[in-house]
Amino acid sequence: MGVRIVSSVVGLPMLIFFVGYGGIPLQAVILLAGFIGMHEFYHAFSLKSKGVQYISYFFAAIYMIFIDDIINMQNMFNVFTSLFLLMLLIYTVLFHGKTNAEESMIGFFGFFYVVFLLSHVFLIRSYSYGNIFVWLAFISAWGCDTGAYFTGVTIGKHKLIPTLSPKKTIEGSIGGIVTATVLALLYGWFMEKNFPMEEVNVFLLCGLTGVFGSILSQIGDLVASAIKRHTGIKDFGKLIPGHGGILDRFDSVLLTAPVVYYIMMFLIHVEW
Repeated sequence: MGVRIVSSVVGLPMLIFFVGYGGIPLQAVILLAGFIGMHEFYHAFSLKSKGVQYISYFFAAIYMIFIDDIINMQNMFNVFTSLFLLMLLIYTVLFHGKTNAEESMIGFFGFFYVVFLLSHVFLIRSYSYGNIFVWLAFISAWGCDTGAYFTGVTIGKHKLIPTLSPKKTIEGSIGGIVTATVLALLYGWFMEKNFPMEEVNVFLLCGLTGVFGSILSQIGDLVASAIKRHTGIKDFGKLIPGHGGILDRFDSVLLTAPVVYYIMMFLIHVEW
């Protein structure tokens, strides 16, 4: 527990700095974290083909470097994903003796599971009022984790999905949703009081992200548990002492960030 606390004390200021600053530094950090997370994912599945990995890393870099154009230009994301898949398929055919279709699918999915989902932190931060609402991704994820843990320890009796995560309970799950939603609403109240945004329904946005973000947060955690159980590993990595790897620490954020981003897109209309 002590190691986890020390890691959090060291890591939290770094997170606050890069997410708060935004721009190219955040873009670079997400790419770096994405590379590490992809490596953890490929290692978990014992992906041996260096070619598949290099192609996936290359397209991950292209995506993050040109993310604004790829996301916002019409049909550009379709072109990007098509080229990525085509390159993997061509490599699979030309080097069929060194790789196979399964490895190509792992390479393709690894990019989307790690870099694409994580990139939504940057997309939120770049959106209108993103400097304010980007923190909802972390409030939903880690607020839910904290609430679920203490509720589960206190009153948890009924197992949620014991085959994936034996310690998680239904009571803990509900407690996590309630905790994250309350924290999100309190955060919205504080921001509305100090930084009025007349054209944004702050409480609706925060309430929706609190509820749906906390639900997806738990799914993200369970998905990571399912992957680890399937591949027979305890943790994805050892980068963060007491926490594991990048995917162990950010498995829930991978799904809360897209929730926040798409709710923002629905509720906050801006001209690009």
